[in-house]
Amino acid sequence: MTDLTFTDIPRGGYDVMRLQLEVAGLPTDDLDGPDRLFFRLSDGQGPVGYIGLEGNGPDRLLRSLVVMRRHRGHGYGRELVRRLERVCDGAVNRLHLLTIGAAPFFRGLGFVDADRSAAPPAIAATGQFTSICPGSAAYLIKDIA
Repeated sequence: MTDLTFTDIPRGGYDVMRLQLEVAGLPTDDLDGPDRLFFRLSDGQGPVGYIGLEGNGPDRLLRSLVVMRRHRGHGYGRELVRRLERVCDGAVNRLHLLTIGAAPFFRGLGFVDADRSAAPPAIAATGQFTSICPGSAAYLIKDIA
């Protein structure tokens, strides 16, 4: 995994990421909203996966993690989260996320289950919390400070 690059995606450059999220059944309606950063992990042959970060302040929402189908099962999801955490270093204390089917994956990365009603106001006000993710989605957090 040493030949990988992790770069931010400029606004308007979300087409491939949007398609991959749609293929994976993940939401894409609010990608262009404010306070969002998206990153691409690539190898010498192109994109490997994508991950996003939403919000400002010490609590941020991890969102839109997707690994291209041909690259799944090789640790790239873990690598995407690890590199996102490195980008957050010093600026973010806690990562939050909602997931329907990937809770075991995130628990394996140190995220813990939390009560959705205890989410900080800035996180609870996101579209992911208010309307996009169903109430049955697992809410997990990770202290990265």
